[in-house]
Amino acid sequence: MLRAIEAGGFHLRFDYCIFTSIPDVDVLNGILELHKDIFGTSDDLINKMSSKPQLLIITAMEGKKVIGFKIGYEIDHSSFYSWLGGVDTYYRNQAIATMLMEKQHQYLKEKGYKIVQTKTMNKWRNMLILNIKNGFDVVDTYTDEKGLHKILLQKNLLD
Repeated sequence: MLRAIEAGGFHLRFDYCIFTSIPDVDVLNGILELHKDIFGTSDDLINKMSSKPQLLIITAMEGKKVIGFKIGYEIDHSSFYSWLGGVDTYYRNQAIATMLMEKQHQYLKEKGYKIVQTKTMNKWRNMLILNIKNGFDVVDTYTDEKGLHKILLQKNLLD
């Protein structure tokens, strides 16, 4: 699938790819590099992904470069957890995160999921705003075992 974006006078084309297992080494390395750039580490991410039920990975690609990703997994037969995601800073503000979310939600609807959940923190305000703009409701807040304040959001996919 392709989406054309006008950005700074340039016409950019991005491919969006869906994986239901760990992707090939080039794509996987791109995800790991981008995850490390955004979150500061990608330690043990492959093992964590491998242990998730019904893993779903959606990537935004410019040629062979991973410029964005969204990773999630099944909670139960009707609920899905949107776990990790991000977009390369150079490519932000081009609706890539929105497209990744839309593609994830469309896939989940087609597979019969009714609910999608995610967690975020105040420091990821752009993600919090994107989630709320796209139909998520704040359903809980809590402090985790590391003392970090978390926000739990949920969206009904049947609406």
